[in-house]
Amino acid sequence: MKGMRACVEPNGWLGPLAGIQRHHDPADLFPVGHGSNDQDADQDVRQQFQGRGQGVTRQKRERPHPRPGRDRDVFGPKGGRSGREDPDDRVRQGDELEILIPDPVVLEVKPQDIPLKIAYEDDDLLVVNKPKGMVVHPAAGNYENTLVNALLFHCGNSLSGINGVIRPGIVHRIDKDTSGLLIVAKNDFAHQKLAAQIKNHSFTREYEAVVYGVLKDDGGTVDAPIGRHPAERKKMAVTDRNSRRAVTHYQVLERFRGFTYVRLRLETGRTHQIRVHMAYIGHPVAGDPVYGPKKVIASLHGQCLHARVIGFVHPRDGRYLEIRSDLPDYFTHFLARLRQQS
Repeated sequence: MKGMRACVEPNGWLGPLAGIQRHHDPADLFPVGHGSNDQDADQDVRQQFQGRGQGVTRQKRERPHPRPGRDRDVFGPKGGRSGREDPDDRVRQGDELEILIPDPVVLEVKPQDIPLKIAYEDDDLLVVNKPKGMVVHPAAGNYENTLVNALLFHCGNSLSGINGVIRPGIVHRIDKDTSGLLIVAKNDFAHQKLAAQIKNHSFTREYEAVVYGVLKDDGGTVDAPIGRHPAERKKMAVTDRNSRRAVTHYQVLERFRGFTYVRLRLETGRTHQIRVHMAYIGHPVAGDPVYGPKKVIASLHGQCLHARVIGFVHPRDGRYLEIRSDLPDYFTHFLARLRQQS
């Protein structure tokens, strides 16, 4: 268990307590509020240490004017809140904190004989058609039956190691309940070349989806920054705070009663980008349990969203390749139902 005593300093940084270590190690400094106010300081401490794994806690150790019985552990196990929030529990400039970070756990990802639908493969890469419901790589609660487990069985040691043992070969990701094409690098050379194309926006990613409501325009662009939701940390949102630019282009393919079938092209690749952007313009993806209506379409088992096209310059020989996939059964059945109802 690694411990670090820290204070919220007036200059807007969370660092080791003055008097204990005057010359700060940059690795132990964290931005907190940037010297603005107590509310920003509290939010920044939460953002820095939420999501760092199970067992991460922060404790208030001292306050210039302590309140008996009220300065206590304000994060419960696994980074959650312990009980109802007391406004006085918020971190303020001048507070002294102790950050406890558990020792890292060595994870072993095992190969599993899981059938893969491979749309393209050569010595440098493969393009996989991921089914709905499959997690891309191991994470908390999903250490088996992921795409990475299947890839390790299929490729053995022939996967790039840039993303470590948890995400070998994974150049980009799609959500668990999004189906469709995903590119995998078999070596570091291919991984670096493909990642550069994604960064430079020269990597083609086209999706198809059914969204709630009837879009009036035949096409358009959503250019709105995406960052972590300010209140619900597992969600993303359109926000100007701690966000990155996100651009999604859409085109109407077919209109139904209460729904629209659309094609979407990603210019950027933020987490949940299509789902967040379509919800932002008032047309969430059908079946989406996170960004859509509370009453979900249970038969879809998640969002009706399929990664249909991937286009890229081959890292080895410079050829432009464009791989397409058929729509899965859940998608075509839903379209047929909508056409019948309309």
